[in-house]
Amino acid sequence: MITPRYSTVQLNSLAREEFARIVGPVFEHSPWIAEATWADRPFDDSERLHIALMRTVQTAGEEKQVKLIQAHPDLVGRAALAGTLTPESNREQATAGLGQLSPKEIAVFQKYNQAYREKFGFPFVICARLNKKEAILKGFETRLKNTRAQEIRTALDEIGKIAWLRLQDLISDKC
Repeated sequence: MITPRYSTVQLNSLAREEFARIVGPVFEHSPWIAEATWADRPFDDSERLHIALMRTVQTAGEEKQVKLIQAHPDLVGRAALAGTLTPESNREQATAGLGQLSPKEIAVFQKYNQAYREKFGFPFVICARLNKKEAILKGFETRLKNTRAQEIRTALDEIGKIAWLRLQDLISDKC
């Protein structure tokens, strides 16, 4: 399915509910971010919209931030193996080469997912579109050494990258 492309002018003209419906999927299962950011309109371009969305995330408080992180699926986790990822997550994990892993590689990802969740209480989030499986595995190893506060910041940074790429798929500033 090809996502329709919108201009920021079109997005600026939408009612809050429609704006949240269209922009909401930029953040995994978290349309509250788009809904809260709607009031900051108008946005000059996709970059300004992204800045406003990320400001909403950064000022949301740790509880909401952690819920945003928790809304993300495990890489090569149950949802991926069962085929129940969001279309966006499915494409992103496939781009990183995570859709064609051997049973041994799947077991390695699941081991890291479990260790990471046990330590931090939320899934490992990385912008899969900007990484391949080797870099993701190295990321697990490196980031498992971090503190929870460091990982919240890192996960939110990665979510920002994911959101930026999803916005680029959604918006054409040339419309």
